[in-house]
Amino acid sequence: MATLFETERLIVRNWIPQEDAAQAFEIYGDREVMRYISDGKTAESVEAVRDRLQERISSSQKLNNGTGFWAVVNKNDRQIVGVILLKQLPDNDGIPTKDIEIGWHFRRSYWGHGYATEAARGIVTYGFDILKLPVLYAVAKPENERSIRVMQRLGMKSMGRINKYYGVELLLFQLNAYA
Repeated sequence: MATLFETERLIVRNWIPQEDAAQAFEIYGDREVMRYISDGKTAESVEAVRDRLQERISSSQKLNNGTGFWAVVNKNDRQIVGVILLKQLPDNDGIPTKDIEIGWHFRRSYWGHGYATEAARGIVTYGFDILKLPVLYAVAKPENERSIRVMQRLGMKSMGRINKYYGVELLLFQLNAYA
């Protein structure tokens, strides 16, 4: 179980698909969480989530550029509270661009406790200090007020509405390295 980084309350680590799939399903099987993620479709089963975790791990390993997606674990109860990601934004055809996105998906029962902001601050530090990225982006559906507030707390600048990623209209936020 390789740890990427720790914060005051969280451990951000690699996924263990066989062990983590049931907890990940609590994120990706929840309609309320998924209404803000891609096409909004929920995962069908724990097995489907396990397979998806394995696919994403393999994808990240092939890229071998430090990007990926990681489990966010609460230090107190050792529960997976969410997911933090750092990846290439896909264009409208799903082809990865050079723009690097930070993002997060959290279990609904852990919303409103500052975990997304805490994990996002850690991934920003990782992106700038370890990967030496010059700029990071985040996108959100306009109605996703919680994620937009996280972006604002991170000091990200609103770049307005765009139609160049994921095939949908999104709000784009940008953060320059130590701006």
